[in-house]
Amino acid sequence: MSRRAKKHAHVNHERWLVSYADFITLLFAFFVVLYASSQVDNKKVAQVSAAIQGAFQELGVFSGNAPGPIVRQESAPPAQISAEDLPRLTQIASSVHGTGSGSGGYGPDVNKLKHDLEDALGEQIKKHEIEMRVTPEGLIVSLREIGFFNSGDAVLLSDGRSTLTRIAHVLNEKGFQIRVEGHTDDKPIHTSQFKSNWELSTARATEVVSLLVEQHGFDPRLISAAGYSQYRPIASNDTEDGRQTNRRVDLVIVAHTPRASSQPPNQAGQ
Repeated sequence: MSRRAKKHAHVNHERWLVSYADFITLLFAFFVVLYASSQVDNKKVAQVSAAIQGAFQELGVFSGNAPGPIVRQESAPPAQISAEDLPRLTQIASSVHGTGSGSGGYGPDVNKLKHDLEDALGEQIKKHEIEMRVTPEGLIVSLREIGFFNSGDAVLLSDGRSTLTRIAHVLNEKGFQIRVEGHTDDKPIHTSQFKSNWELSTARATEVVSLLVEQHGFDPRLISAAGYSQYRPIASNDTEDGRQTNRRVDLVIVAHTPRASSQPPNQAGQ
């Protein structure tokens, strides 16, 4: 009897393609999910950015030609801000921009503060004893020597004390950080009391600080004194009017310092 030859099973050498195809399919699905997630995040970022921009625009922080949010073209328009979200965004924008006033804000409302001081000091402003100007740092109230000190002296005049009291009533209990700066003209001084303009300018600033702290209850952690002698003029020292303008004590109302701070500012002497 003849034996039948055993047939060898056919070996498929391409089975690995099935596993490879499954792997490629899963990898494709994974990247599709990542792409879809990134698109959702971009939309959320665009909505948040548009909402913040809208809140700033409500406060007038951005001008009409200010650049828009740094997002893609599909960013949501500011009109999508809900009425519930706007008050909180407005509060955040106020803190960032420094438009809040009082101890809860991060800086003074300079325009309102200037208006309040003008109401309280109208007579002194007309006499040019006080001048005010707004700078990027804040509001500067210049107390001219003519209304507050005798020439070469650092003792406040009685009328100057009365004027400073009215200023204190406006500024006190608002949490402002105030830097008191003494300035002189370029004429040298050498008396038994003051050896130089450095000492005179510093003594005048310290006199004002002492009055604000000791008699009007200003927080000593939020006020400092500095003397700059003749080296920060705001007018030419070549004329008498210019020298009179430079002889002054500036109250610089700057950014708010939190009351929780445990480190008082240094009292600068020079």
